[in-house]
Amino acid sequence: MDKAFTNYAATEQNPKWQNIISRERPLYSRKNDIRSEFERDYTRIIHSTSYRRLKHKTQVFFSPRNDHICTRIEHVIHVDSVSYTTAKAFGLNVELTKSIANGHDMGHSPFGHQGEKILSELSVRDIGEKFWHERNGLEMVDKFELLEDPNGNLQNMNLTYAVRDGIISHCGEIDENAIRPREEYIDLKYYQIPNQYAPYTWEACVVKVADKISYLGRDIADAITLGLLDEHLKDLKKLLNHGSTGVINNTVLINDLIYDLCTNSTPEKGLCFSDDMFYLVKEIKKFNYKNIYLTDKLIEATKFFDLVLKSIYEFLKESYTNRDKMRKIAPDLMGDFELWLSNYWNKVRPGINLNSVIFDIEDEKEYYKAIIYYISGMTDNYAIDMYNKIIRF
Repeated sequence: MDKAFTNYAATEQNPKWQNIISRERPLYSRKNDIRSEFERDYTRIIHSTSYRRLKHKTQVFFSPRNDHICTRIEHVIHVDSVSYTTAKAFGLNVELTKSIANGHDMGHSPFGHQGEKILSELSVRDIGEKFWHERNGLEMVDKFELLEDPNGNLQNMNLTYAVRDGIISHCGEIDENAIRPREEYIDLKYYQIPNQYAPYTWEACVVKVADKISYLGRDIADAITLGLLDEHLKDLKKLLNHGSTGVINNTVLINDLIYDLCTNSTPEKGLCFSDDMFYLVKEIKKFNYKNIYLTDKLIEATKFFDLVLKSIYEFLKESYTNRDKMRKIAPDLMGDFELWLSNYWNKVRPGINLNSVIFDIEDEKEYYKAIIYYISGMTDNYAIDMYNKIIRF
């Protein structure tokens, strides 16, 4: 590859550089730190609790006992790999793509996109605003994740603008075939819906495309492992231009997609596939929706997710006026929620905590919003465990 994007990379030569590396407040310094700005972001991300919990969150299939089914953390690793290969071929900043890729799904709720829809339904009903994981990811790194500094103070992650922008701009549900960054440096709080703005850097654009490349083939591989596509393998082989005895291989598909993207993209055209490959991407997406995402099996699983998340939400919602009662019914759930909330509400907080107050819990809607955020951070297994504690005698 000819590294055609080198002059547009997120480096000191980029005219956007000061905006790209800006932080909302100065980050503490160390005398013995050899990392770049984006390397610091990367290590802050992988040391966060939201990142660690991704290993126990659903990607598409709720299958916690099957070690061979992709979880959210494995998807993140795939996005990191695809974006690294692509950015390196383009001559872009791979440290930046690595940071964005590893942080891009930190706002995902338990039970994948189905859990996201359930929390959004509750949020619209009680708060009047939608819940969507890209914005939740930004708020996780801006507000909720706390890291201890060298002086023992708890502080928010305070990531660079480029990484924060990449997180909220990463939406992989894109149908356009040419992606290029925006020029405007905006307050990221202006985002109202997913994919409202193009990313600010070419590196974030790469992660955005890598997100789609990473899930299309892997979701098929998982569906095959679970026997969900037994009746559709012939159609799938035909779609992927395999012979009747050919194998359906996710790594081959990923390689073909990356190569096509790298050989067809230019700074003038944007990041794009060839017409034939773009057609294939759209057809694979159609196939996945018809034969995977909208199947009866996943619909039945969604009923269970709905029961678990809504039961937890309604239980904690009632604690707004009946906290003592709720403590008696499920002391573990209430204890964990109140401990979490103590870092973010308008009360004198124990310990040294330098993050901003987020919630006024005397305000009913603020309290409900806190519950939504709290649930969004749960792993699948933790949510199920808390549900069982609510109903258990």
